[in-house]
Amino acid sequence: MKITRIETFQVPPRWLFCRVETDDGVVGWGEPVVEGRAEVVRAAVDVLAEYLVGQDPLRIQDHWQVLTKGGFYRGGPVLSSAVAGLDQALWDIAGKTYGAPVHALLGGPVRERVRVYAWVGGDEPAELSEQIAAQVEAGFTAVKMNGAGITSPIATAAETAAVVDRVAAAREVLGPGRDVAVDFHGRFTAASARRVLAELAPLHPLFVEEPVLPEHGHLLPGLVEASPVPLATGERLYSRAEFLPALTAGIAVAQPDLSHAGGITEVHRIASLADTYGAQLASHCPLGPIALAASLQVAFATPNFLIQEQSRGIHYNKDADLLSYLADPTPFRFVDGHAPRNDAPGLGITVDETAVRAADRAGHAWRNPVWRHADDSFAEW
Repeated sequence: MKITRIETFQVPPRWLFCRVETDDGVVGWGEPVVEGRAEVVRAAVDVLAEYLVGQDPLRIQDHWQVLTKGGFYRGGPVLSSAVAGLDQALWDIAGKTYGAPVHALLGGPVRERVRVYAWVGGDEPAELSEQIAAQVEAGFTAVKMNGAGITSPIATAAETAAVVDRVAAAREVLGPGRDVAVDFHGRFTAASARRVLAELAPLHPLFVEEPVLPEHGHLLPGLVEASPVPLATGERLYSRAEFLPALTAGIAVAQPDLSHAGGITEVHRIASLADTYGAQLASHCPLGPIALAASLQVAFATPNFLIQEQSRGIHYNKDADLLSYLADPTPFRFVDGHAPRNDAPGLGITVDETAVRAADRAGHAWRNPVWRHADDSFAEW
C-alpha cells in the first residue's frame, strides 16, 4: 500500500483538515492547524507531502522521525502542527487497514468512557451562571472558564476580586460534586498568579491552566511550590523535550494538543513521560471533530488520563460546529458528561467529504483578536 495523494481543506470556523489517500482506496483524515495561521500550516503540509507521497502509510513511527527530524531546522508550532495532522491521518489509515480503533493499536483501552468538559464564558467571561446551568442540564460534570479578560501586568485589587467572584459564581451553580477548571491563558504575571491562586484555593478548582506564559516556564517551580491549586500547562508546548521542564517543575496536569504537539505518536509519549512525574493528561482541544477523535483515542489508551476538552458550542464556532463535518454524529453524543468508548476502525469517525469540500471553497481567514491595555500598549489575549 502506498500514499498516492494528500489534500488539505481550510474549513470554517477556523480549522484545517487533511486527507491522505492510498492506492488501496483507504483514506485517513487529520487536523493540522495553528489557530489563526491555517494558511501557513497548509503550506507546511504541502512541503511534507513531497516526502510522504509514494511511501507505505503504515510505517508511522519512521515517517514521524523523518518529518520531525529530517530537516536541519526543527520544531515550532507550524511544523509540529503539520506533522500532527498527517500523523493523525496515518493512524486513521492504520486502524482502518487492521480493522481496529487506534486505541487498540496503542495497547488497548484502559477505560470504558472518557470524561469531557464544556467551555463557558468566552474570552471575556460573562453570564457564567446561566451558561453553567445549561451545561449541567446537558449532563456535563465539569466546565472550564477563562479567569479574566485583559489583565494588568500587576493585577489590581478589582481584577483579582473579579476572578474570585467568577469562580465563586461557578462553584455556586456546580455545587461540591462537579468541577470547574480555570484558564489563566498566560494573561497573568507570576506575581499576580501567585496572589490569585491563593484566593481561589477555597473554591477548589480542578486545575488552573497556563498560570504564566510558556516562555516563562522557568518560573513554574516557584509557582507550583506556592500554589495550593493544581497547575496545568502545555497547549503551547510541542514535544516531550518542551514538556520535561514543566513536568520536573511539578505541574499536576499536562495539556498537549493532538493538532499541535506532533499528533497521536508524540502525545502518547508525552502522556507516558507525564506518568513518570505523577502528572495527569488532559489534552487541549478547542478544535474540530478530527482533533477530538484523535484525542479520545489517546485518552482511552492512557492510564494517567484526567479529562478531555471539546468544542461543542464554544464561542469560536460561529459558522460551523463540532458536528458540522461528520456523516454520523454518534461518536460525539456524550452521555452524563462522558464519551462512551468507540470501537469503530481508525479514529472512529466518518468525515462528510462533500461538506468538507464545499466548506473549503468558502474557506476562512480566522485571526485571534489583538488586545490592548487602557494606555494602548499590547495586552496578552
